[in-house]
Amino acid sequence: MNVSVILPAAGLGTRMKTGGGEATAAERKQFMLLDGEPIVLHTIRKFASCAEVGEVVLAVRPEDRERVEELLAAHSFAKPVRVVEGGETRQQSVENALASLAPEVALVAVHDAVRPFIRPATISLAIEAARESGAAIVGIVPVDTVKQVHLHKVRGTLNRDRLVLAQTPQVFRADLLREAFARAREDEFTGTDESSLVERLEKVEVTVVPGSDRNIKITKPSDIDLAHLFLREEKEREAGNAPLED
Repeated sequence: MNVSVILPAAGLGTRMKTGGGEATAAERKQFMLLDGEPIVLHTIRKFASCAEVGEVVLAVRPEDRERVEELLAAHSFAKPVRVVEGGETRQQSVENALASLAPEVALVAVHDAVRPFIRPATISLAIEAARESGAAIVGIVPVDTVKQVHLHKVRGTLNRDRLVLAQTPQVFRADLLREAFARAREDEFTGTDESSLVERLEKVEVTVVPGSDRNIKITKPSDIDLAHLFLREEKEREAGNAPLED
């Protein structure tokens, strides 16, 4: 069990509700149906199909745990998949899952449960980069011009060649990630992703491996239509009826 994958799936999905407010379990983005199955199942299968992955750990809200365990029991996966209770924030959910990992786990990959279109080849690339450097993330270069603003006024134009839009998975040495979370907890620091916690340690340089525009994070209603399109094209490629595209 060299590589464990953590999928934080305890979010409330408020952005998915057009009227605002807290979503019900069925309305939460990770459990919304994509081709008849919850989005999270599609994501799990991508990681379970990777030879390097030893297990997948799903962090969910306590009230969803029984439901999710029943869902997983009704499906078969190529690798072990288990459930832990998440926290009120993504950071707490990942830390809870991290604490449940076996001591022999060398690398930990953290991935958004609602990014079901990650390519297995990209997962393998990120894992290999983390083996070499200790930390690796998936990212893409922005295609739009990025402006720095203050009070709705432009203060500068940033060089896109030095910018990356971070995606997941983000893969780290297990000991490094544990230290990063412990330091964040001590400092009461909340990061926007796991890499931001590791960066604060200043122990390793985080390697960036190329991602894809198709590695979308399904967070709002308009993303669902795009997800259905991507899934249909993905199935056509698997059937040999369409070329692979970025």
